[in-house]
Amino acid sequence: MAHIDNPDSQLTAVKWRFPSVHPEGRKFAVISGAIALFLLVLDGGFTELLGWLMVGVTVWVAAFFRDPIRTTPSDPKLVVSPADGLVTMITRVPAPPELRAELGEGEFTRVSVFMSVFDVHINRTPIAGVIRRIAYVPGKFLNADLDKASEDNERQHFVVESDGGVKIGFTQIAGLVARRIMSFVKEGQRLTAGERVGLIRFGSRVDVYLPAGTGSRLLLGQRAIAGETIIAELGTDPLLNGTSQ
Repeated sequence: MAHIDNPDSQLTAVKWRFPSVHPEGRKFAVISGAIALFLLVLDGGFTELLGWLMVGVTVWVAAFFRDPIRTTPSDPKLVVSPADGLVTMITRVPAPPELRAELGEGEFTRVSVFMSVFDVHINRTPIAGVIRRIAYVPGKFLNADLDKASEDNERQHFVVESDGGVKIGFTQIAGLVARRIMSFVKEGQRLTAGERVGLIRFGSRVDVYLPAGTGSRLLLGQRAIAGETIIAELGTDPLLNGTSQ
């Protein structure tokens, strides 16, 4: 249990709780649970074994679609991670063609967060602002860990513009077993930082394109938490180095 001490107010206690299951995943959990129940009520050792295996699948499905509450910093200069997962690439690249009308030409620092099948797959906006662009691009289902996945795989691009006029692009990229990218938002919609924007089934990657003069505060191999982990501070480039051990 975490405590927040504020001398100007009463003590506030924060308690852990089980994360809810997103509505998109409830139907899959119900289906796999019904199959498990059917197999368990049948006679026979093999069908009972399959039934218990399906119980495990049901638990995994519910866990995959878990939707935990996140606490997002309110500083408008901070860019937070849009995804849970491992930081697998930090590189300088041009903006995707679908976003250049909004983001402009030149190079951007791209931070890639890879989500395994065990990570939370609800994606969130990295900054507060208005969604200026959503672009869906059909494609392949290569390993999302590959660099070329950002150009070849099925993907969905977003551009969000802050009240200060800063535009951040980010992209949901399907992976080997991902077969559907979902969006919860529309162009023109105003979002708070860390608000849910969509999800990807099942295992994938999210790229964030940081504007000129802004560098990553994360290192390769670090883990990020959507809506909470700070990727960057606008206008600063810390040029960090680190060692995995």
